[in-house]
Amino acid sequence: MPGTRTVRNVHQRVVEAPAETVGALLDRLSAPDDPLFPTPVWPAMVLDRPLSVGADGGHGRVRYRVSTHEPGRSVRFDTTDDMGTGYHRFDVEPLGPDRCRMTHTLEMTMGAGAFAFFKLAIEPVHDTMVEESFDNAERAVLGALPHPPARRPARALLVNRLFWVRPAAAPVPDAARLLHEAVPRPDFTDAWRLPLPPGMPRDPEAWRQVLPAQVRATGEHELLLGEDAFHLDYRASVLLDDDSVTLVSAVRLHNALGRLYFALVRHVHPFMARLMLRRAHRRLAFAARPAGERNTRLLPGHT
Repeated sequence: MPGTRTVRNVHQRVVEAPAETVGALLDRLSAPDDPLFPTPVWPAMVLDRPLSVGADGGHGRVRYRVSTHEPGRSVRFDTTDDMGTGYHRFDVEPLGPDRCRMTHTLEMTMGAGAFAFFKLAIEPVHDTMVEESFDNAERAVLGALPHPPARRPARALLVNRLFWVRPAAAPVPDAARLLHEAVPRPDFTDAWRLPLPPGMPRDPEAWRQVLPAQVRATGEHELLLGEDAFHLDYRASVLLDDDSVTLVSAVRLHNALGRLYFALVRHVHPFMARLMLRRAHRRLAFAARPAGERNTRLLPGHT
């Protein structure tokens, strides 16, 4: 059609391991212990059922459906969003008893506008994610990378920063026990929540740097931070569960100065709370162990 463009993007990596060992990794795509997808730095693959023909899902804003799946050898995903028409697929090809080739192929036909956006923003992220998936395959089957990890280009990192998930307002959770005990009758509360993708730390101790405040108490799933002053007391709870992290703030005002001060600060507070939670979330994601190191327990030779 006039104005359309076709993209064909192919990545390959020779892995010094049997094809059946590497191919077994493909069958765990989108599983809770997915060893390939480079989470949590990049969005996880999420499907509405275990990997199989007909499973719907995607990663981030990219949507697709599993159209073919040859266990241990290949899987193909056909696009279902409005970016264009096409597919991406992983294949594992044996090159000998202890050697194989991994291939990722993307082929898409799209309009001129979508093509420009793909070349500008999506392609550098796509290329980085595929190469990091190959890195994870080698980590999983070899125990370590035999070469430096894939480079993250500046443009991919810029897109990552711009599209990093943003905190959403949430009710103050009853589970924030340390906060409720510390400030039983607050004059102000709010809460902001972010999802925790695979690989993010669930230990409250890892979140000590979310705010520049003193640690007041720790619990199994909660970290309490805060500062006291003449005019007000401030407490913040970092509450973690299997799926999310919530930053809860509580303020107790002591006098007229506190009321005047907070009348001004409360308009800035939501922005700063979201900013600091988002920064800590992204920093911890980049510090997390790669999926190929975390998820090796089901592979032969690993315990």
